[in-house]
Amino acid sequence: SATASTIDLGELSLAVHDAMMNPGIVPLGAATPGDEMLPTRKLYRTLGSVARRYEGLSNRYDSPRGNTELRRQIARRSIDWGGNLVPDEIVVTFGCTEALNLCLRAVTEPGDTVAVESPVYFGFLQILESLGLRALEIPTHPRTGISVEGLERALGRGRIAAVFLSANFQNPLGCCVPDANKKRIVELLAAEGIPLLEDDVYGDLSFNNTRPKALKAFDAGEGVLLCSSFSKTVSPGFRIGWTAPGRYLTKVLRLKLSSTLSTATLPQMAIAELLASGGYDRYLRGARKAYASHVGMMTQAVRKYFPENTSVTRPEGGTVLWVEFPGEIDALGLYRKALEKNICIVPGPLFSPKRQYGNCIRLNCGHPWSERTEGAMITLGQLALRMM
Repeated sequence: SATASTIDLGELSLAVHDAMMNPGIVPLGAATPGDEMLPTRKLYRTLGSVARRYEGLSNRYDSPRGNTELRRQIARRSIDWGGNLVPDEIVVTFGCTEALNLCLRAVTEPGDTVAVESPVYFGFLQILESLGLRALEIPTHPRTGISVEGLERALGRGRIAAVFLSANFQNPLGCCVPDANKKRIVELLAAEGIPLLEDDVYGDLSFNNTRPKALKAFDAGEGVLLCSSFSKTVSPGFRIGWTAPGRYLTKVLRLKLSSTLSTATLPQMAIAELLASGGYDRYLRGARKAYASHVGMMTQAVRKYFPENTSVTRPEGGTVLWVEFPGEIDALGLYRKALEKNICIVPGPLFSPKRQYGNCIRLNCGHPWSERTEGAMITLGQLALRMM
């Protein structure tokens, strides 16, 4: 629609994040976990203990590479996703956003084209915009992820500087790319010498307790720049992310040095301790069950309260649902009407550089199911029905 083509990506993203800060608004927008879902008490006990034990250290700048113990723990856990990292291959960052920023800057020049999934995480589109890069959308299936054939065709058509993918429980579709496709994609890009940026922030949140492999697991040529963080599992506010950028390590380190120098020391030490003590794994077991339940309840509510012929994804991990309404429902209009009722959702056009998905929305299932959430879903259904 005309309105979709003129929306300002940054402005709307900011509005979604601002709504998240307002306790009066039902937070079905920004994909963040609810406070009740995080190991906050355990984390703060660990933080206090680390601060007391390492009083001098926790007050200093850390290395631009990041805290040694944290990198050791991340490397140790790489076995879970089929990797074999060593601490020196890892750089700790301010959340996954900084990791993606640094990696993109390491492999592109302004004006370059980056192939992305479609729909794609809108935060990534903002990073592209800020770096003067163009996005090329590749069709993506809600169950199996990016179309390998679509990607191949795009590579054959012209100069692509890099590819961005989230292969495990992608935001917003929740899809998981089958291992055979992961392998094909990595080999295809390696043969063309094209770097692959992988966002794996949801990889640990599988509903069936089997951690899916990362694309990086198939990376023999060091061309995959893996980015992740603890923002979706431990604490969004700690802003601890990391990257294993393969052969672009030196470039990424130099960029880190000139942008933020180093990441906050104390939060790194606390998360390292949480990982080393087994506290993180214990927490994950409960969180996976809880998110599976939230996603299930939200899916039932979509089927019960939303208009007939509305379809919804069936993710096997992560915390988001993608909803497609019958064609006559305008997601941007629904977003505005919902906000008037103190409900925040994210409209589909935000997830596409061409502002597609005008009849789709993304719902965040990161908060425990409650009467308030159910009330919001009933209201959303009524608003959608009135638009038909």
